[in-house]
Amino acid sequence: MATQSLYRRYRPRRFDELKGQDHVVRALRNAVINNREGQAYLFSGPRGTGKTSTARILAKVLNCENLKDGEPCGKCNSCVSIDVGSSYDVLELDAASNNGVDNMRDLIERAALGNPGRHRVFILDEVHMLSKPAEAALLKTLEEPPEHVVFVLATTDPQKVSETIRSRTQHLQFHLLPMQELKDHVNWVVADAKLVISADAIDRVVKLGGGSVRDTLSALELAVASGGEVDEQISLDEFIEAFIDHDPGRALAAVGASVQFGADPRALTEDIVRNLRDLFLSLMAPELVQLPKERAEIVSDQARRMGASSVVRAIEVLGEVLIEIRHAPDARLLLEVSLVKLTRQNSNTDIAALMSRIERLEAGVVANRDPTGPMTRPVLVDPNTGRAKLGGRATPLVVVPNIAPVVTSAVSSNSKPASEPTITLASVPDAAANQKPESTAVLSDDEIKRRWPDVVAAQKPMVRALFSAVNLVDCRDGIITLSAPSDMHITKSSDHLEAISSSLKTIAGKQINFKFVVGESKRNRNVKQNSAELIDEEIEEPVDLSETTKAPKGTRSSPIDELAKAFPGSRIIDDKK
Repeated sequence: MATQSLYRRYRPRRFDELKGQDHVVRALRNAVINNREGQAYLFSGPRGTGKTSTARILAKVLNCENLKDGEPCGKCNSCVSIDVGSSYDVLELDAASNNGVDNMRDLIERAALGNPGRHRVFILDEVHMLSKPAEAALLKTLEEPPEHVVFVLATTDPQKVSETIRSRTQHLQFHLLPMQELKDHVNWVVADAKLVISADAIDRVVKLGGGSVRDTLSALELAVASGGEVDEQISLDEFIEAFIDHDPGRALAAVGASVQFGADPRALTEDIVRNLRDLFLSLMAPELVQLPKERAEIVSDQARRMGASSVVRAIEVLGEVLIEIRHAPDARLLLEVSLVKLTRQNSNTDIAALMSRIERLEAGVVANRDPTGPMTRPVLVDPNTGRAKLGGRATPLVVVPNIAPVVTSAVSSNSKPASEPTITLASVPDAAANQKPESTAVLSDDEIKRRWPDVVAAQKPMVRALFSAVNLVDCRDGIITLSAPSDMHITKSSDHLEAISSSLKTIAGKQINFKFVVGESKRNRNVKQNSAELIDEEIEEPVDLSETTKAPKGTRSSPIDELAKAFPGSRIIDDKK
């Protein structure tokens, strides 16, 4: 004789034995105590959360002979017959296999018949599987059933139940159990049934159950039969983390380990898609995620790090694999190729892959930005390795003290009179002036002059264009002298001195002041230099007349003759004659 399964042996028989569904118990118990029972209920929720068990408890409560505080006694003839499944007051029907209109007509005929108890309870499991004609046949009786009839409809997918049926019922939603409560229940079952199992195996069993009491007890029974230990299995989180880290090796290793443990490639693909669906729902509609609270938090964090575009693309690619895998000669190879495609997005140029990469970069920039501090600029090169990196941690810009231009009377030594003004940059007292620069080394004046082209090249286009036309005359005692082509150029350049000063302070490790003089720009100087060189090349050396000789007679012709030779056949007419 086969041993009774643990989930059947420990099926709840009273409301106070129902785990994790206090809101359902409270509603049903108060309705029975106050004689306000409904004539139609809809129980929805994930598998293994107690929907059918609650329906049977409700049937016992409605027909119990010794009811006390909304709880059945469990000893009267009605309660005992319902427990053993021989009661005429309860009719259970599997709507998945009895989903035709004829089955509903037979149920309606039975509803009109009498019964021994006070109520006759019809339990329809998986009611979302009913056909459209069957739903239409049930509607009228569901809306106006006989007074002694109570309908209890159970489903794991309430969205598929038509709104006309849902509007005629009291909808109670069942939830998955929290991990700690489920673990306490497993420990109680182990102690009550005197099972031998390790504490680590219990933790593994609870994790495999995923909040479902029936799945957890089934996993517990298998673990006990295996000697109190649970075989190690690859978690689906390995695939999700491989998607997030873009690590194809990790994904392929997870596939290999799963297949080694006996997983079928098609079933494994379906499990990954189902897990990705939880990530998608946690981003779009968190209220539809049917997971324990602890697991829901993990899934939500994974979805945030992976991004909506990547999740949708992974579901689409793996969905196509599920279609093609039926005819594939090697299902595992097809799965592995799709996983490599999803984890190496840099090699893909389709729109979904590009959107996913952009979303990942934006998420990295936002995550690394301090909302209370200055804007950040990403580091493009890792100083330790010298390799370029994307999405790295951003470094804050250096806070620069307030700077104001001051007019002085210094001039260039080679261009204009001393009366023309120049502009010197001086520091204005500020609290930020006391801040220490990021660089601890203080550069010499010669080193600052050498680094000046790099500072100009690193500026924004406008600043770079202005200061590229400026000559660095000298750098001495922390003061840089710059030569600009005109007063207008000095005025425009002084508006952008703060950016140049900030960059120099970061590099030099000290505050740098500026002094402008009016002089020639690099471009004008180069043009004049090139023009002078051309003139020097074209000027011939002086000719000594003593070395010249007269040309022989007859060797030179007149201009008229040369013109006649240029136009053969022409005739020269002298108008003076």
